[in-house]
Amino acid sequence: MTPSDKRLLRKLILAVLIKLVVLAALWWLFIRDAGVSVDDNGVADRITGTTSTQGAAK
Repeated sequence: MTPSDKRLLRKLILAVLIKLVVLAALWWLFIRDAGVSVDDNGVADRITGTTSTQGAAK
């Protein structure tokens, strides 16, 4: 490995580490506490392909 290859490898590793730190910080600041409510019946309907009859005239 030539000295320029080693320098390039070091710069690439540093760039990847910086990106990982930035992504972790963004996740920690904005996404960590975000919650998504899940409706069990709605998920089951999506998976099975059935439609809900709620509100429909019988």
